[in-house]
Amino acid sequence: MSTEPHVLDELDRRILNTLQIDASHTNAELAELVHVSQPTCLRRVKQLTENGVIERQVAIVSPDKVGARLTAIVEITLDVQAADRMEEFERVVAEDAAVLQCYRVAPGPDFVLVVQVADMPAYHALAHRLFTTHKNVRNVKAYFSTFRSKFETRIVV
Repeated sequence: MSTEPHVLDELDRRILNTLQIDASHTNAELAELVHVSQPTCLRRVKQLTENGVIERQVAIVSPDKVGARLTAIVEITLDVQAADRMEEFERVVAEDAAVLQCYRVAPGPDFVLVVQVADMPAYHALAHRLFTTHKNVRNVKAYFSTFRSKFETRIVV
């Protein structure tokens, strides 16, 4: 798959914006909403998926409803920033279900993580599992969300 931006026309944009609001639409519903025939809509969604524009379709779960009430934004600085050591750390955090997002960043820390756990004891367990036992982690700085005023997954195209 190419890393170059995919050229989107107006129909692609309508499809993507509609699906990002609610991906549970049937093809018939989606076609009606974006004002095209069902075969055209199906073909376009398939092309957008094959080209990697649509990575996957998921359900967004309410953290409160499933007992994952604590969100932490965690800055990680590694002791050694060699490429293989950075990739090793990324593999470790990618395997942990509590880590929702992992970003390499610059300047400042090496990584910023977004984690979702039940409570502070669960965060402490995660910190021990991922940070204190990892030999290459030099510094950890965590911020705990007290209120989520906005959460969005949609990218306006």
